[in-house]
Amino acid sequence: MSQNIPELYGSLVFNDKVMKNKLPKDVYKALRKTMQNGTHLELDIANSVATAMKEWAVEHGATHFTHWFQPMTGITAEKHDSFISPVGNGEVIMNFSGKELVKGEPDASSFPSGGLRATFEARGYTAWDPSSPAFLKDKTLYIPTAFCSYTGEALDKKTPLLRSMEALSKEATKLLHLMGHEDVHGVTTTVGPEQEYFLIDKALYRARKDLVFCGRTLFGAAAPKGQEMEDHYFGVLKPRVSAYMHDLDEELWKLGVPAKTKHNEVAPSQHELAPVFDTANVAVDHNQLTMEIMKKVADKHGLACLIHEKPFEGINGSGKHNNWSISTDTGVNLLDPGKQPSENIDFLLFLAAVIKAVDDYADMMRVSVASAGNDHRLGANEAPPAIVSIFLGDELTNVLKAVEKGVSFHEPEAIQMETGAHVIPHFMKDNTDRNRTSPFAFTGNKFEFRMPGSALSVAGPNVVLNTAVSESLQQFNEVLEGVPAAERREAAFGLVRETIKAHKRIIFNGNGYTDEWVEEATKRGLYNLKSLPDALPQFIAEKNITLFTKHHIFTKEEIFSRYDILLENYSKAIHVEAKTMIEMMEKDFLPALISYTKDVAAAACQKKALLPSVSTSTESALVEKLTKLSDTIYQMTETLKANTATAESTADVLDTAKYYHTEILEKMNELRTFVDAAEALIPDSYLPYPTYDKLLFSV
Repeated sequence: MSQNIPELYGSLVFNDKVMKNKLPKDVYKALRKTMQNGTHLELDIANSVATAMKEWAVEHGATHFTHWFQPMTGITAEKHDSFISPVGNGEVIMNFSGKELVKGEPDASSFPSGGLRATFEARGYTAWDPSSPAFLKDKTLYIPTAFCSYTGEALDKKTPLLRSMEALSKEATKLLHLMGHEDVHGVTTTVGPEQEYFLIDKALYRARKDLVFCGRTLFGAAAPKGQEMEDHYFGVLKPRVSAYMHDLDEELWKLGVPAKTKHNEVAPSQHELAPVFDTANVAVDHNQLTMEIMKKVADKHGLACLIHEKPFEGINGSGKHNNWSISTDTGVNLLDPGKQPSENIDFLLFLAAVIKAVDDYADMMRVSVASAGNDHRLGANEAPPAIVSIFLGDELTNVLKAVEKGVSFHEPEAIQMETGAHVIPHFMKDNTDRNRTSPFAFTGNKFEFRMPGSALSVAGPNVVLNTAVSESLQQFNEVLEGVPAAERREAAFGLVRETIKAHKRIIFNGNGYTDEWVEEATKRGLYNLKSLPDALPQFIAEKNITLFTKHHIFTKEEIFSRYDILLENYSKAIHVEAKTMIEMMEKDFLPALISYTKDVAAAACQKKALLPSVSTSTESALVEKLTKLSDTIYQMTETLKANTATAESTADVLDTAKYYHTEILEKMNELRTFVDAAEALIPDSYLPYPTYDKLLFSV
């Protein structure tokens, strides 16, 4: 297979190579201009592209096409139409027009809209995104699209992302022109989202209602072994997992997803896939596609792929590290320090812009990763804390200190690593360490935003990051525009100096897991928004509304709609979990507990009947313990039922979310404590579901 990979890669994608081959030269040039510069595409050009797409798709066995979009549900959506067009006499032709390519009409009232659409207002539109290539899957031509309402509001995650990319390109290009780089005509943000996930046996997955309905286990006693031995991270891939990963790579490569790295993660049954960087909107599309293909390939291997942020208690959950950088259309990475970062004014300007952006809008960075699942990870000493800070490393921090003080910085000489074993080849040591506890870490020529959860679309975090940096760059442009060109470099250093002085509180290179950091962050005035209900009100804070409306990323109505949707999704997720837990208690766990208690009591009676003098103290103590647990679990389940009914009657979306967080989730956690204690006493043969040891160590 390795010899065929170049031929395999992108074989199901209507990519540049296919377009060159299928499109007339003038049409190809017009389409490339649209893709590169965002210019309008005329209908006659769209007709030619549609014809070529259809011919290519049909050659590969496609019978249908679909506009593939990303509504506010957090997953993708699609409606399939066939290529057939009746021509009379019972005959059809395969047809696909430019109008069908450019626009679709899904029902907009059936998707979350946060009040933008009423139930009776059904019309919505999907619009082709030419900058993200079409692809083939399941005999269908998939066309990446934006999704908007009849009145023009964005109902999806792609539209704001494209707007934020354009805003950043505009401000970054303007700054580069001011600094003398007239050859730059556009700037793109590039993203490489690392994806963590769990693999468990499919049959065991189906036997757990909580996994099926909620994506996570709502209770379960810990297995005798977890991740204590640290033997799973980068460990040898088990044959079943290796076969899955091999097939996953092939399926992703066919679709043009540049899957690069795969390995075991820290927790048992946990793994990771990392792609090569791509343009932000393409990377977001690819990541959504990756999560879908992961599940489909797993099913073929008799496995279930879990992408929930915390499927199992007591071991690490799963994140999605968003590696983000900025590049010019001339091929320059603007976050590459170069050999002399202290003299690289372009790098320092963009670095300062990012630092300022993260400090000014740390609350929105937190909002962008908020979800019911991710609340279980953040601050749990397995992922970054909920406090947003930036890690720069010692050398870069010292560079900025020198700039702040206006003194020279002497670049340290490269250090050769000495391992003590002469047979090992020499290599150079990196000039800074890595920090896994930092939410936003500089890693050489990019920033790694480590807070997103594994199930999250990375569109949201990149919208916030792009927009916040756009605002910093716009403010820089306003300062430098009034400075004569000959004095602009010195003025730029002064601007960097003042920015660092104003925003250095956000820089932290230490251990983000310690209580001392929480205290220090409070002194610095940094946000510590521990849960989604704590964070979401910041979305509608005046400064954040101003940010997004000023740069035309969201209208005020779109902001409030997303505020409502995120709060509703949070409450709905916990509501489903609570109802599932109640059902599992009443139908599954309590009957098993009572059955085992009955059998232990019966065994004690049988012993006494056979030998009246024999001791039954063990059985008696166990029956007493099990009965107490049974009574407590029953009473707590009844309380949870009553509280869930109360939550359903709460009207305000924020009040409802807060109630689910402080009452429902708290009651579920308390109930779990007693259930886990009881489960640890019950033989597996009595339990109607697989336990943690089977779930985590069966693949």
